[in-house]
Amino acid sequence: MTDPGRPSILRAARKAFAREPYDAVTLRGVAADAGVSAALIVKHFGSKEALFERVADFSEAAQLLLAAPNERLGEHAVRTLVEYRRENDQDLLVRVVFAAGKGDERAQIREHFRDQVTRAFAARLTGPDAELRAGLITAQLLGLGALLAIDKTGPVAAATPEVVAGLYAPAIQDLIH
Repeated sequence: MTDPGRPSILRAARKAFAREPYDAVTLRGVAADAGVSAALIVKHFGSKEALFERVADFSEAAQLLLAAPNERLGEHAVRTLVEYRRENDQDLLVRVVFAAGKGDERAQIREHFRDQVTRAFAARLTGPDAELRAGLITAQLLGLGALLAIDKTGPVAAATPEVVAGLYAPAIQDLIH
């Protein structure tokens, strides 16, 4: 059984590392925002450094998004993104947008995103423009993720994952072939 504190800790840590420089983030601050003790964070993650590494890691997101054959990868990625947001009240990718500022830690988040998500998509594509198409695919997924995070009551929020995928995935799928 999963500890309900882990998702709260990760959500609070993502916010903290997105808003503050690494040196300004404390385990006590993250714990307070998550509604847990700093000791619980240490128990689960070991240290602030390890917690940051977990926040900066996109390998799980890439694994979930890429778990389909190329013939239906666009639909799968869109459905996965929508369903994950609804089931977990968080996005798989959008945290990279908050890493746009200065600082080594933000650069590390961006690099992990490029290595673990964009380059993973590129590895699945063929042709000389595979990296460009992979970047455009991840940009479209980021845009959808941002919309889902912002518009919690609009038509996209009310639409089923199937409807969203039916409308949004063809543009992504065109970039895959």
